[in-house]
Parts: sequence; C-alpha cells; structure tokens
Amino acid sequence: MPFQPVTAEKLAAAVVRQIEQLILRGILRPGDRLPAERELSERLGVSRPSLREAVAELQDRGLLSSRAGAGVFVADVLGNAFSPALTRLFASHEDALFDYIAFRRDMEGLAAARAATHGSDTDLELVDTIFRKMEGAHSKRDPSEEAALDADFHMAIVEASHNVIMLHMMRSMMDLLREGVFYNRSVMFRRRTTRDMLLDQHRAINDGLQARDPEAARGAIEAHLNYVRASLAEQREADRHEDVARLRLQQEVGR
Repeated sequence: MPFQPVTAEKLAAAVVRQIEQLILRGILRPGDRLPAERELSERLGVSRPSLREAVAELQDRGLLSSRAGAGVFVADVLGNAFSPALTRLFASHEDALFDYIAFRRDMEGLAAARAATHGSDTDLELVDTIFRKMEGAHSKRDPSEEAALDADFHMAIVEASHNVIMLHMMRSMMDLLREGVFYNRSVMFRRRTTRDMLLDQHRAINDGLQARDPEAARGAIEAHLNYVRASLAEQREADRHEDVARLRLQQEVGR
C-alpha cells in the first residue's frame, strides 16, 4: 500500500517554508536584512536552535547569506539573471534597447491586465499611492525622484499580478532599468513636455487599474511604452545629427 506514517513537521522546516514563501512572493527582497535572531525567533514563536537550523538550511540553498558582524540577508538571487558580459553587450547595442522596451510592453501589458483582475484592493491602493507620490514629485525641478518612482510604479503593477515567475523575471528587468543599462530615465524626465506626457500616461494606467478594467490598463501600458520607444528613437536620431553637425563645424573652423 502507498501510505506513509503521518509525522509532525519539524519547527525548522516550517520556518524554512515561511521564509521561502516570503522570498518567492517578493516580500523579502535581495539585500533585505532579517531581524536579529532573538527578535525573529520571538516573532516566529520558535526556539533559537530551531531558527538557527532553518537559517543554516536556507544558506545551504543559497537563499540567505550571512555577513560577519552585520547579520543575515536575503541573497542576491537575481544577480545571476544576466551575466556582466551580457549586460555590457546589452548596453552597447541599440537593437537591445528596443527589444527590451518591446519585451516590457508585452509583459507589463499582461501584468496590468492580471492586476486589474486578480489584484487585491490593497495591491491597487499601493499602485495608487505610488502614483500620487509621482504627482507630488512632478512639480519639483529635479526629475530624479519622479524617475525613481516611475520604476516603483511599474514594479508595483507586476507585483499586483500575483504571478511569481513574472515577478522575479520583471524585477531583474527593472533592475537593469534602474542601473541605466539601456537608457537614463532622468534624461527623459528633464524635458517638461515629455515629463507632462509621461505623467498623463501613468495616470491613464492607474485609472484603468483602479476601475478594474483589464483592457484599459493593458492598452494604457502599451501606449506608454510605445511612446517611450518613439521618444528614445527620436533622441538617438537627434544625437546622431548633432554629432554630424559638430564635425561640420570643426571642419569649417579649421579652414
């Protein structure tokens, strides 16, 4: 017969499973520091030896890492999504930029539709809260805060889709954006007209989500990223024209 005796689960195994779920769902993120051993054991309601056993197992699995004198941290499990060599290759080829935007458009469009349908009221409140912060930052002369909130806004939508595979894949993609591998978002936000257009586009995305209209949310995401693609193409063309103009000027001055 295929039956096995039922045994009580070890406390350490329950702790492992809980921390795994927090990492899987993106609640604990790479680089997050776990509370001190005493505090965490009290929160979990387990003994410190059981907690140490669980932490050791998670370290063996590569999900946690310890730093001498600093504590235990969630490992940078996303760091291997793209090798440094591939990241440099992305940065040096224009085709990669437009493929990146097309990929984001398709995946984030799907995420927005899922978020409008599957996101909880709290998920959508978080998206709305970030958008309101974007509105507040919009009036500031320095665009860096608004640009940073832009990435947070898009990531909150992916999180609200409640698909853990999409969550971790898109988090690694957004890290490339934050690091400026493909383009510097702050450059786009410097032009007032462009900055106003971007805010209006994010408002349309938020409106679609808050109305729980998956088609409106998806369409707004796609329209936004199509605009980003067109704006970057225009900027790169303008940069090329400027390079040619400088060469002509140098030639003329040198005559």
